[in-house]
Amino acid sequence: MTDPAASAAVEPHDAIDVIRAKRDGAAVPEPALRWMIDAYTRGYVTDPQMSAFTMAVLLNGMDRDEIRVMTEAMIASGERMDFSSLGKPTVDKHSTGGVGDKITLPLAPLVASFGVAVPQLSGRGLGHTGGTLDKLESIPGWRAALSNDEILAQLADVGAVICAAGSGLAPADKKLYALRDVTGTVEAIPLIASSIMSKKIAEGTDALVLDVKFGSGAFIQDLDRARELARTMVALGTDSGVATTALLTDMSTPLGRAIGNANEVRESVEVLAGGGPADVVELTVALAREMLALAGRPDADVEKALADGRAMDVWRRMIRAQDGDPDAALPQPRETHTVTAERGGVVTGIEALPFGIAAWRLGAGRARPQDPVVHAAGIDLHVQPGETVTPGQPLFTLLADDGARFGRALDALTGAWTIGDEPLDPAPRVRERITA
Repeated sequence: MTDPAASAAVEPHDAIDVIRAKRDGAAVPEPALRWMIDAYTRGYVTDPQMSAFTMAVLLNGMDRDEIRVMTEAMIASGERMDFSSLGKPTVDKHSTGGVGDKITLPLAPLVASFGVAVPQLSGRGLGHTGGTLDKLESIPGWRAALSNDEILAQLADVGAVICAAGSGLAPADKKLYALRDVTGTVEAIPLIASSIMSKKIAEGTDALVLDVKFGSGAFIQDLDRARELARTMVALGTDSGVATTALLTDMSTPLGRAIGNANEVRESVEVLAGGGPADVVELTVALAREMLALAGRPDADVEKALADGRAMDVWRRMIRAQDGDPDAALPQPRETHTVTAERGGVVTGIEALPFGIAAWRLGAGRARPQDPVVHAAGIDLHVQPGETVTPGQPLFTLLADDGARFGRALDALTGAWTIGDEPLDPAPRVRERITA
């Protein structure tokens, strides 16, 4: 009688050996690490085993070669897109996310207005950081799901696409991220870097600009750790043949004056119309210059493209191409609540994280991936740090479809803003530029 175990394929490595190596601070040999990722993707390596491995990575780190190998193995778990048929350079941007970060919306059409293809495969929000797709779904009719053929056709015609990433890109990352989320290992820089870069490299873009945020409203609050993550990701992109740079940007205060979904779309359109908050314009322009330089357009006048309507034209075509109506009214909240200044003076602080949590509690975000978002919910800021206010002047307005949500949102905002007497010169959003 044949033993079923004897007829099964013999695995070339053992998960326990990989776990022990990383537990003891050693580098995992390349063949074993590639096998570990593949075996986990196909279900041979179990969740408990991979949990032990990711915790060992969190505690002991990985060297540059290990991170490269793991990233390549995650890419190899799925398909790779190919934009070579477009006949023009492709460049993408990735942000690590933050409160009020709507930069993708004005940035993609702005860069595309210079004849560069911008394939922006984006995600949804979870917790206090909003998702680009959630924002765009505020626009009536707009759809996030496109086939690869539709993506290529839109890039050839319009030049920019913002859509959901297909399930075929780096499926190992999707499985591994879900595990990290419930095992306390999300913060491991090698795992963050390989997660982000496996999807971006598999996307097939020629060049990539990273917006790595730090500060209270960012995924990584510490500047030094954000710098380490940026350098790790730039190295991964460079090693994979993708021209990659990064900007370290400050997320201590919310970006712009809108936090939510529909209101962030409105603010993005203001930027495309040549207006909008100064900090949103500053970061949009800085990232556009980086992207266009990598795409071979170092002399592009991005401010002029915002002022003369070229970027807006691409925006309208991009929205229409995905069945959205750029002229349609955006959702409005059923209930509002405005908070005013109790004293006069200078706004010396608006902490990003509490405002992000408050917007989430108002319905602008989700606690679970399957939760819906309320597109009209969020917060409109009427002032920013450095501005002078008088007693009774509106500071911000809470937006919701259910007024019962205001109480918990206001609880999150206790102590989240300060008014002082001394003039304040707000720090620039962009702090450092990191290259290979």
